[in-house]
Amino acid sequence: MGSKKKPPYDAEFREGAVRIVVETGRLAGEVAEELGINPGTLHSWVSRWRRNGTTSSDRPAPPTAASGGGGGGRVREAGGLAPEVGHGVMRLASA
Repeated sequence: MGSKKKPPYDAEFREGAVRIVVETGRLAGEVAEELGINPGTLHSWVSRWRRNGTTSSDRPAPPTAASGGGGGGRVREAGGLAPEVGHGVMRLASA
């Protein structure tokens, strides 16, 4: 039989999941299990975000005033993700 294919996760969900890992220091595998997603998927989102400042593309995000105009990952970790997070993802961060 064919494999069940889930619809792609929206950007808001991906960013929220990455935000939990980056800002709380929790393990990606643990967060992935709680969110019901494949740990490898979350690991790739976190890696992509650390490389490019975005979870949605392998192309680097253009520098913005908020990100420090091309600074390293530390600047982006502090404020690079959207503060609004849907799907109840942020509730898990405080659990």
